[in-house]
This record gives sequence, structure tokens and C-alpha cells, in this order.
Amino acid sequence: GATTGGGTATAQGGGAVPQDSRSDVIKAYAPYLVIIAIFSIVNITAVKEFLAEEPFTFLIEWPGLHVLNTAGDPVTSTTYTFNWLPAAGTLMIIAGIITAAILKVSPSQALATYGRTYVELKSAIITVMAVLALAYVMNLSGQTGSLGAWLAGAGSAFAILSPILGWLGVAVTGSDTSANALFGALQVQTASQAGLDPVLMAAANSSGGVLGKMVSPQNLAIAAAAVGMAGKEGDIFRKVIGWSIGLLVLMCVIVGLQATPVLSWMVP
Repeated sequence: GATTGGGTATAQGGGAVPQDSRSDVIKAYAPYLVIIAIFSIVNITAVKEFLAEEPFTFLIEWPGLHVLNTAGDPVTSTTYTFNWLPAAGTLMIIAGIITAAILKVSPSQALATYGRTYVELKSAIITVMAVLALAYVMNLSGQTGSLGAWLAGAGSAFAILSPILGWLGVAVTGSDTSANALFGALQVQTASQAGLDPVLMAAANSSGGVLGKMVSPQNLAIAAAAVGMAGKEGDIFRKVIGWSIGLLVLMCVIVGLQATPVLSWMVP
């Protein structure tokens, strides 16, 4: 193994391993520090309320939609919230610009990198858009409510199955956001009809989804490309599938216990 002493390091093969300077370490952490700083500032109550008003946020009544809920009242989801500045994507772009300045990356190089990233993620972007559209159709057409009523027949046992829905959603779409959009409302409606805690079921959907990330073909392709292992997605999948399922089973047990007096104290 590597040994260190006096600011030097020796690799296993006997060669010297270059040590990173303090400035290099600071630069390496800079993107994460910038992201944390920006999101922390935006989540300050006064700032959040300021950005929630025009001209930073607009409410747009989507034309041609006159959808009513089961009570005969207009649904609020037909109003689109266009929060162009406080949106997470915009904040990430701002963080990227600041990071590029800190790392002294030229504008042309930064734009080229952004372009390559968008091309690499094109299938993920299209998938998320399609899944969000499907979620809106299912919610507004009443399909989600019908499925929720059917799944409520499982009663308290649904708590154990809840993380599996999130896991399947992310494994297929590659996005926890997509899985939450697709199954989040379903989880809440099922919980309400089955006598379970809606907060717990929504959290279970997201928690199970995180465990499906590692087996999603979309994420496997991105991870393999990032570390120079393109074409080795199958090998990576075989290494992680056992861990994914094992952790999913553990999550199902935890959620099941949280739905009972045993661990119900953990749910806010």
C-alpha cells in the first residue's frame, strides 16, 4: 500500500505519488461549496418569499384545460408555476458560472462542456419530460385515484410494498423525480384510503427510488462513461443488483415497522 511521510508518498509500485496542493484541494471542493452556498441563500425565508413573486415567478393558466376534481371544483395543477430564477436548474447554472470563474475556465470551454453534458443527458431529459407528462395525464384523468383505491385493498400491508413502487419507478426511468411524479400522488391517495400515514408513504416512495438508481440502465450508462468503462454496464449491474435488492428489502422492513407502533415515533 501507499506510505506517506514528510509530505511525500510512495505508491505500491515504488513510484512517487504527486501530492495535491492546498489550492488544488480548495478548487476541487469549490463546486460543492458554491452549490451549498447558493441553495442555502435561496432557502432563507425572506429570499424565498422575494423570489416567489414577479418578475422571478409567474403563474400561467394553461389554455384549453377545464378539469374538475371529483368534488366538481377546478384543479389547481392546471396553473403552471414558471419560477425561472429560483428553479433548481437555474440555480445550478448560476453555480456553474461562478465555479467556472473560480477555476478560471474560459467561457468557450465552459459552453463546450455544457453542450457535451446536455448531449450526453439527452435521453434522460426526454425521459423525465415524458414521465412528467404521463403523471399529469394520470392525475388529472383520475387514473391515479382509481389505482389508489385498488391498492388500498392491501390495507396495512401496503406499507411494506410502498418502497418497491419507488424502486421500480427509478429503475425504469432513471430519475427519482420521475418516480415521485409518477407514483407520489398514488402513494398519498392509497395511504389515505388504507389508513396509513401519507407522509410515510411518500417518503417510502422516494427512499425506495434512491435504491433503484444503481440498477437503472440510464444511470449505469452515465456512470460507466464517466469512469471510462463504457460497454461494461452489464458487469457493473451484476455487482450492484444484489446490494440494491438487499437494501430494498431492508427498506421495506423499516417502512413496515414505521407503519406500526414499533417505529411510528420516527415519522414526523
